[in-house]
Amino acid sequence: MGKLTYNHHFEGESMEAKYCKESRIVKMSHVLPPDTNTHGTLFGGKLMSYIDDVASLSATRHSHRTVVTASTDSVHFLSPITPNDAVMLESYVVSTGRTSMEVFVKVIAENLYTGERRISATSFLTLVALDENNKPVPVPPVIPTTKEETKLHELAPQRAEMRKARRAESKEFASYLTTEDYHEQTKCET
Repeated sequence: MGKLTYNHHFEGESMEAKYCKESRIVKMSHVLPPDTNTHGTLFGGKLMSYIDDVASLSATRHSHRTVVTASTDSVHFLSPITPNDAVMLESYVVSTGRTSMEVFVKVIAENLYTGERRISATSFLTLVALDENNKPVPVPPVIPTTKEETKLHELAPQRAEMRKARRAESKEFASYLTTEDYHEQTKCET
């Protein structure tokens, strides 16, 4: 299967498409007692840090550029991860815009004593490629090859629409918020 040259419909740019698998990153780590919460499971924040780390590596590998996380759609915690488990994160670029990349991260917990594996979390992040002046730059499109990659790629436009709507809601919500100190707020109310 040869690579395709893809013409961006922005300013007549032409870039060679890359396979999803070319951006694949796999990270595996022990779950140690300091990484757990009072329930004895992996801290959500620790896992979110791992997720952002592998997503940025996939986006950098795809674009060969510095990247910045523009959004994290969601992190769905599906099953707890315990100190009996190793946590494995697999990430890859599933779709691209002109300068943005949608990265899928799959979190697998593997019981080190039984070998049982389970999907523990999933997440989609959007990262943007930047040039030397921190300005967004075009990125290559992706070509899915596996069933999983193809399904995620096909559903990308729906996720992009939902992301756009959530961003508009967030901007509207932010307009109601204050940056005043709490004590300043209470003075105005009395």
